[in-house]
Formats: sequence, C-alpha cells, structure tokens
Amino acid sequence: MPRLRRPAAVIAALLASAGLAACGNHADEHASIVRADNEGIYLSLGEMKYQVQISRQLNPYDIQDKYYLRGVPAGQEQLKPDEVWFAVFVQVENEASTPQQPSGEIKILDTQDEAFTPLTLDDTNLFAYRSAEAIPAGEILPLKDTPSYDTPIRGAMLLFKLKGTALDNRPLELEIKGTTTPQTGIIDLDV
Repeated sequence: MPRLRRPAAVIAALLASAGLAACGNHADEHASIVRADNEGIYLSLGEMKYQVQISRQLNPYDIQDKYYLRGVPAGQEQLKPDEVWFAVFVQVENEASTPQQPSGEIKILDTQDEAFTPLTLDDTNLFAYRSAEAIPAGEILPLKDTPSYDTPIRGAMLLFKLKGTALDNRPLELEIKGTTTPQTGIIDLDV
C-alpha cells in the first residue's frame, strides 16, 4: 500500500506546480502597464498579443539588410555620424473575433528616457510593420504568404534610427500602447 501513495503524491505535486506555473503567464488585465522581461515572451494588451522575435542593429552594406532599408522616407536615408539603424521584428496576434488594428503607438526608450519612434516606410519595403492594416480575426501579423512571414525571423519590422549612445544606455525598452485596451506594454529588448 505505501507504494501507491508515493505516485499519487508525485502526481498531485506535479498538477499543483503546473497550475501555479500557468498563473505566471497571464498579465494583470487591470494593470495600466504590463511587462515582458525579454524578447520572445508574449505580451497581452487586450485582445492583441505582441511578441518581439528579434531586435538588432542593421548594416546598410550587408546584402540582406539592404532590403530591410528600402522605403525609407526622403531625407531620412542617411545616418548622422552618431546614429545607427536598428530593427525590431515583431509578431502580433489578434485573439478577437473581429479584425483589429495593431498598435501605431510604439517607441523605444533608453535608460535616459530618450524616446525613438519608428520610421514610416513606403510600400517598397515588404518587411515593414504597418499599423494601418487590420489583422483578421484569429490571425497573426505578418500574415502567411508574405515576405515577412516567409523569413526565418517571421516578424514584421519596425525600423528605428537610434543614437549610438542609446546602445550604451541599456536596457532598451519597446513601449507599445494598446489599441483594444488602455494598457501600455513594455518589452525589454535583447541588445
């Protein structure tokens, strides 16, 4: 009889720990600010879930990165001596039963509270994050069968011009204002 108690106790402990572990994955839906401590963690803002796939500095002389730098607005194509190109590739999942707009209010903040907003890229950039385009119900941005989806990153790109000092003032945070909720989300970027 003592042998039967041990497996039952182990199973009970595993079930209890699984329940506790699941609790940590849900943000407080009433908090005004929700956080993801690093890239790769899903951040729920109402019915929209945001995930940073990767963030990295871009090299305009690299063949792949040249395509990411297409569609930069006129007058913004050149970097100042103290600037770098920086890309954040994100996925956004619409968990609602209706089409929803992804956030158009996104910025990077450094530890000195300097804010950087993404450039608005024209239609020649096939990898760009576009907040004006609604995500169909139950779908993920980037949509299937698009160039952004068909890369190993599988993320829509937000392109920033950062000051070189911002890379020294880490950690950098990606701040996202919710569209279906008054919440703001913050994701720590792995730079």
